[in-house]
Amino acid sequence: METKEFREAAHQLVDWMADYMENTGKYNVRPLLRPGDIKNQLPTSAPLEGEAFTKLFDDFNSIIMPGMTHWQHPQFFAYFPTGASGPSVLAEMLSSTLGAQCMIWLTSPAAEELEERMMEWLRDMLGLHSSFTGVIQDSSSSATLVSLLTARENFSSYQINQKGFDDTQRFRIYTSAQAHSSVDKDVKIAGFGIDNLVKINVDENFAMKSEDLRDAIEKDSKLGYTPLCVVSTIGSTSSTAIDPIAAIAKICLEYKCWHHIDASYAGTALLLPEMRWMSEGAELADSFVVNPHKWMFTNFDCSAYFVKDKNALIRTFSILPEYLKTPEDHLVNNYRDWGIPLGRRFRSLKLWFVIRSYGIKGLQDKIRLHIQFGQWLKEKVASSKHFELLAPVPLNLICFRYKPDGIVDEKKLEEINSNLLNTLNSSGKILLTQTKLNGKYAIRFVGGSERTTLKDIQQGWSLVEETARGII
Repeated sequence: METKEFREAAHQLVDWMADYMENTGKYNVRPLLRPGDIKNQLPTSAPLEGEAFTKLFDDFNSIIMPGMTHWQHPQFFAYFPTGASGPSVLAEMLSSTLGAQCMIWLTSPAAEELEERMMEWLRDMLGLHSSFTGVIQDSSSSATLVSLLTARENFSSYQINQKGFDDTQRFRIYTSAQAHSSVDKDVKIAGFGIDNLVKINVDENFAMKSEDLRDAIEKDSKLGYTPLCVVSTIGSTSSTAIDPIAAIAKICLEYKCWHHIDASYAGTALLLPEMRWMSEGAELADSFVVNPHKWMFTNFDCSAYFVKDKNALIRTFSILPEYLKTPEDHLVNNYRDWGIPLGRRFRSLKLWFVIRSYGIKGLQDKIRLHIQFGQWLKEKVASSKHFELLAPVPLNLICFRYKPDGIVDEKKLEEINSNLLNTLNSSGKILLTQTKLNGKYAIRFVGGSERTTLKDIQQGWSLVEETARGII
């Protein structure tokens, strides 16, 4: 592609992008397609000769766009929102244009030093202790794996990296029964074995019971296991439950367990001083992760991982072949040694653009507004005769179910609510997801995208009520 053609195409794409951001609500939230509908429109082999950009863009609009789920749609209330905003998109454009490989300081000094400063900014914005040092990972799943591996190597004096596991090492990992499934996956990847992941019971608010954690650690210690790591959660995926961080931290100190805090979504609420009750005791933890690519309007991927002992982290992952050595190594952070991949994207640029564009106050205003939306919907559900709240609402996620008069059988209620969810999602007008809490089928409704308004929440809830009336 020649520069002239690139310039013309880029202008066309930017106009399309701006129109899309402004008119996302005109699409169906999700495509009403069958599996294979997109693939069947694609040739079975690649073209021999190059094709014009106009042809590519035409096919993008006619084939790809009809198969997209629109995460920034005003009626997307599923999962957790994925961050996106104008400043972040612009930064991604610049990063893609630069095409930099930011693995060490020498390969892009600005990328390394901006990342270091952005992690300091974000740490202070969230009220985390100054003893934490930050690095950007691709996801919380990777960040938790990094924590487990660092805990493993720190405990074994880095001998498992050297020699592998032996029969004397019987490690236990502990987490809440409500923890994200990535903990299970990471435990398997790290070589501990899923049988050595201990799920701790939760209380009526779906938060980990700290005394049950203590009992499990004591029991395992007597059986000859080594309690290695506890993964606690600020804002669980199912219900945004808040584990008792301070109590867990004290237990971890007592039994010399690594303590990792997963605050992937809800951690952004720590921008608000009034929400920092959630992180009391976090200063005692060993590591902490929050995803600006969820609730901080920063495009995926951007996972902010903080660690107390950066030397333990680096010793776990450092590999220094001759071709990566540079004269500046002792003066800089070479982030290739701070996580799993050697290659790294210039992620800090979009975080810089977002923070500077909104300012701390602008971000705080958005998060407060989203929490207010959640509380508004909580009151609507709580005051309804035919809907039932199934979990506390500390933030902006509401877990509820439809409960028509006279129906108490749990199996029947699950059938009704599954039908309600499928009917709503099949309409293309709204997208929600489900979970199970205390064995009860719950519908999740969370609004937290950059452009979400109270009107969007009200419109979504009206559609839920209207559809529910037609279920029975």
